[in-house]
Amino acid sequence: MQRRQPRVAVLGAGSWGTAVASIVAVSAQTTIWARSAEVAEDIDSNGRNTRYLGDVALTEGLRATSDMERVVSEADVLIMGVPSHGFREALEQAAPYVRPWIPVVSLVKGLEQGTDHRMTQIVGEVLPGHPAGVLSGPNIASEIVAGYAAAATIAMPDQNSAAQLAALFRTERYRIYSTTDVLGVEVAGALKNVFAIAAGMGDGAGAGYNTKAMVITRAVREMTKFGEALGGDHKTFAGLAGTGDLIVTCTSPMSRNRRVGEELGKGKSIDEVMAGMHQVAEGVKAVSAVMDVADRLGIDMPIAAEVDGVVNKGGTAEDAYRGLLKDTPGHEVHGEGW
Repeated sequence: MQRRQPRVAVLGAGSWGTAVASIVAVSAQTTIWARSAEVAEDIDSNGRNTRYLGDVALTEGLRATSDMERVVSEADVLIMGVPSHGFREALEQAAPYVRPWIPVVSLVKGLEQGTDHRMTQIVGEVLPGHPAGVLSGPNIASEIVAGYAAAATIAMPDQNSAAQLAALFRTERYRIYSTTDVLGVEVAGALKNVFAIAAGMGDGAGAGYNTKAMVITRAVREMTKFGEALGGDHKTFAGLAGTGDLIVTCTSPMSRNRRVGEELGKGKSIDEVMAGMHQVAEGVKAVSAVMDVADRLGIDMPIAAEVDGVVNKGGTAEDAYRGLLKDTPGHEVHGEGW
């Protein structure tokens, strides 16, 4: 007897939510919820998300609407692509229509301001009992929908669920690995955006490739130390969700967080930079939450602290790099600090 094709709901029609919806639509009935009726109409009628992805064709058969009940009520899998600052609100709006026990997969690489919660923690509060996980990796949305080869990791609380959901996302050019380290994958996704701002500040200030390599490498160490202190597996931070995503976010001209850092490095204020952004740069919102957690745990986070100084405390990129270089290096693996 042939199994029924799963029905998938994707909440959030930004560039990454749309890209993932287009991927999943290859193998499953997929409907995307857009806050904007205009964006939903463009996807549903024209097979495009012109606002966020230009004229790139999406998978035929992908449906879209701005009607939350219609999207969620029959879904077998719920995928959350809403940015961190709107994640809880959107999930609460969806909650009355979510079928019992279906898995919820977050695409968000950030932390909730005010609570410092990861997105799966929010799922646990709003939809208790639903298995909650995360998809993350070195994925630039425009490259994914254009068909370039890429890979990501799906993390779920148990390996069987992770493997089953991996099959939902996997295509010929999109490789999906699985893990049960939900915390580690989420932490890596939030931190890499903060570190991309640091790398971008170097770009804007005219620093060289040696400097960028130094920042990326030490950021891996800082990310791993932070994640392990929270209970993550150190191996996660050497993988796709950690080092892989960090590399692409620190180097790609398409990276929003790197671009924020670049503009800061050129001398603009954070208010000026954000006024010119048309999409969310999660690192800007995540850095204060990261520092809150680091302070509670007593973890030294020199790179994140310098980014926080520029984003939230009126510092400059020049101040940040000067502060980092003042630190005296110790043992590369076991030493404290930068």
